[in-house]
Amino acid sequence: MTQRLENVLNRASDTADTLFQEVLGRKDKADSTRNALNVLQRFKFLFNLPLNIERNIQKGDYDVVINDYEKAKSLFGNTEVPVFRKVYAEVETRITALRRLLLDKLLETPSTLHDQKRYIRYLSDLHAPGDPAWQCIVAQHKWILQLMQNCKDTYVKGQRGLDVEGDLRPSAVTRLSQTASLKRGSSFQTPADASWRFKGPQQVVFAESLTDVVVSQLPNFWKLWISYVNGSLFSETGEKSGQVEKSKKNARQRQNDFKVMIEEVTHRLVKLVRGALLPATLSEPDLRVFGGWEAKTVLTGQWLTQVIHTVRVSHEALAALEIPNDLLQVIQDLLLDLRVHCLLVTLQQTAEDVKRLAEKEDWVVDNEGVTSLPAQFEQCMVQTLQSLKEAMECKPGEINIFQLERVQDKACELCVGIMKGFINGLEQLSTKAAGDTSHLPGDLASPDHFRVQEDFSPTLEQRLLIILSNCQHLERHTFLNLADHFEKHGFLGTEKITRVSIEAVRELDERLFETYIEKKADPIVGSLEPGVYAGYFDWRDCSPRQVWSWLEPVFSLVRRS
Repeated sequence: MTQRLENVLNRASDTADTLFQEVLGRKDKADSTRNALNVLQRFKFLFNLPLNIERNIQKGDYDVVINDYEKAKSLFGNTEVPVFRKVYAEVETRITALRRLLLDKLLETPSTLHDQKRYIRYLSDLHAPGDPAWQCIVAQHKWILQLMQNCKDTYVKGQRGLDVEGDLRPSAVTRLSQTASLKRGSSFQTPADASWRFKGPQQVVFAESLTDVVVSQLPNFWKLWISYVNGSLFSETGEKSGQVEKSKKNARQRQNDFKVMIEEVTHRLVKLVRGALLPATLSEPDLRVFGGWEAKTVLTGQWLTQVIHTVRVSHEALAALEIPNDLLQVIQDLLLDLRVHCLLVTLQQTAEDVKRLAEKEDWVVDNEGVTSLPAQFEQCMVQTLQSLKEAMECKPGEINIFQLERVQDKACELCVGIMKGFINGLEQLSTKAAGDTSHLPGDLASPDHFRVQEDFSPTLEQRLLIILSNCQHLERHTFLNLADHFEKHGFLGTEKITRVSIEAVRELDERLFETYIEKKADPIVGSLEPGVYAGYFDWRDCSPRQVWSWLEPVFSLVRRS
C-alpha cells in the first residue's frame, strides 16, 4: 500500500516538473536579470564615471571631476569585486591623464597667479606625485630669466621689443611711477610726450623695458612663494591641515633655494642695466655676457636722470612686497652708482657748455656796466643743479652721495673746473682781434637785431674794460649766488669752490688790468721818451721845476683817453 502511494507521488512530481520546468527556468532568468539591473542601478555612478570624467574634463569642470573621484575612491578604492576593480582602473587611468594635463597647464607661461593657485589645488586634491607647487615656482623663475634675456637680445639688435607695433600703453613701471607720485606728491614730472620711450636712446628704453619685465613678473612670483610658505595654496580656510603642514615643511627645506632664485633675478637685472649704462663697472667675463652694446653715444644727464627714476620706482615697488632688504641691496648699489655717474656726467657736460658760453658774448652793456654773459653763466649753473635734483635726492635707505669722499672730491674738482673754464673763456675774449665778430650768433650779428648793436665792434681797450666789469660782477654777485645754490642743493665743499673761483677771477682781473694799463700807457710813454732823452739830458743834473710847453700835448692826450 505504502509503496504504491510513493510511486504515485513520484509520478505526480515528475509530471509537475515536466509541466512547470520552462516556467521555473524563465523565473530564474528573470530573477537573475532583475538582480543585475539592481546592481547596475545601485552602482551606475561607478559605471558611468569614466565617461563623465571625460566630458567634465572637456568642459573644464575640474571641481566636479575631483569630487566624483573622491567619492569613487572612498567607495571602490579597496573593492575585491572584479568588475568594480576593472571599472575603477579605467577611472584611475583618466585621473592620471588629468594630472598630466593640469601639470602642463600649471607649468605653461605666461600664466596668472590665480590660475597657478587653482591648478596647484587641483593637483593637490588629486594627490599628484611630487611637489607641483615647487615645480611651478621653478618654471616661473626660468620664465622670468628668459624674459629678461629676450629683452636684452631684442634691444641689442636695435629693435623695440614688445613695443615694435607702436603700443603706447604705459608700462608697469610708468604706472607705478605715476601712482607713487600722486601718493607722495612728488615733484618729478615725466616728459610731456608720452612716446618719449620710443624716441630716447636705446639703452634708456631698454632699461625701462627690463625693469618693466621684473616689476610685472616678480610680485606674482613672490606672492606664489608666500602662499607656498603659509600653506594657503592648498587651503584658504585652514582645512586639510595635513597638506598645509606638509607644504610648510617643504617650504622650510627650500628657503635657501628660493633665496638663490630671487638673488639671481635681481643680480641679472642689475648686471644687464650695468652692461647697457655702466659697462666699466662690470668684470670682463660679465661684460661679455651682459654687454654687447655697440652704441658709443654718451648719455646726457637728462636721460640718466630718467633711468635713475625708473630704477628707484622699481626698487620701491619690490620693497613694498616686503622682500628682505638684503635681497634688494644689489639694486640699491646700482642706484648709487647711477646717481654718482649722473652727477659726474652732468658736471662734465656743463663744463663743455660753459666753455662755449663765450661765443654768445654780444658786448651789450647794461646799466650796471656788465654784459649778459655772467647772468647766462649763473643761469646755466642753476639749471644744472636743478637737473641733478633726482640724482642728489636721498630716499629712505639710500646713501647721500656726498658722504662718499671720492665723489665729494671729484664733484668739487669738476665744479672748480667749470668756474675756471668760464674765467678762461673771458680771458680768451680779451685777446680776440678787434672787429672779430665771427663768433657771434647769427641773430646777434644780423643788422635786423637791436639797432644799437648794428656794426658794433668794441676796441681792445673797450673789451678789457667790459671784461673787467664782468669780473667784478662775478666776484661780488655771481659766485656768491652760486654758493647759495650749491648749499641749497646739498653740495659739500662749497667754501672751497667759492674761494678758488674768486681767487681765479681776481688773478684774471689783475692780469687784464695790467694789460689795460699797459695799453693806455704805451702811447704816453711813446710820446714822452723822445723829449726825455733829447740832447742826452740827465735828470740827475737838473731837477724839474716847471712844465714846459712841449708837455701840454701829452696832458691833452691823457685827458682825451
